[in-house]
Amino acid sequence: EEDFHLLVKQMAEKEKDCANRLFYLALPPSVFKPITSMIKACCMSPTGWTRVIVEKPFGKDSASSADLSDHLQKLFKEEQLYRIDHYLGKEMVQNLISLRFGNMIFGPTWNRDSIASVTITFKEPFGTQGRGGYFDEFGIIRDVMQNHLLQILCLAAMEKPVTTSPDDIRNEKVKVLKAIPSLSLSSCVLGQYCGDPDSDHPDARLGYLEDPTVPEGSSCPTFAAAVLKINNERWDGVPFILKCGKAL
Repeated sequence: EEDFHLLVKQMAEKEKDCANRLFYLALPPSVFKPITSMIKACCMSPTGWTRVIVEKPFGKDSASSADLSDHLQKLFKEEQLYRIDHYLGKEMVQNLISLRFGNMIFGPTWNRDSIASVTITFKEPFGTQGRGGYFDEFGIIRDVMQNHLLQILCLAAMEKPVTTSPDDIRNEKVKVLKAIPSLSLSSCVLGQYCGDPDSDHPDARLGYLEDPTVPEGSSCPTFAAAVLKINNERWDGVPFILKCGKAL
């Protein structure tokens, strides 16, 4: 609490007249609740607006995500909160909507009649690099697949939104997600990278379990592939293949 009072003092020294405050929580989800409680108690702007940006991962599972949502809603109004996936800030991802709906050539061809399958791949050439303790809490599915890759899938598969407002785009994304049946294990492949003893790079010679920050005997996946189906008229029968992994 003392640190937050010190933060308020430092902000007040720099602020003039009407001052807005924006807090960006690029932090482990385990500290979201105490941090936001202290922001509400000590750091709200007395003269302007206050906004809180919460970056993924938004909890570790459905229960912790719902718990965090309930906590935040008790502290802030919805218009004070932003839940973001930083991967959407990449230029190519931002251009997907323009690429799809701003080019007439894609209108009649962006469907099951012209597309046999869609593959979305995320790969990193390096391993955990000493961050295995953090990564092991989540794994590649929670860290990448169910947020970054699903967001791209939604942008690639959704219908044209009524406007480009955030609410209209979100509504079209939700329609896509509702049309995807639950995954079965037979549609997934999981793996964990091992070291390459012949590599010239010292990091590449270490496997995931050789990272000293990784718990001994961990079965946490560092690679995942999944085949999703979208049960709607546009994409019926077209597999969407999501792949993501470290040390590839």
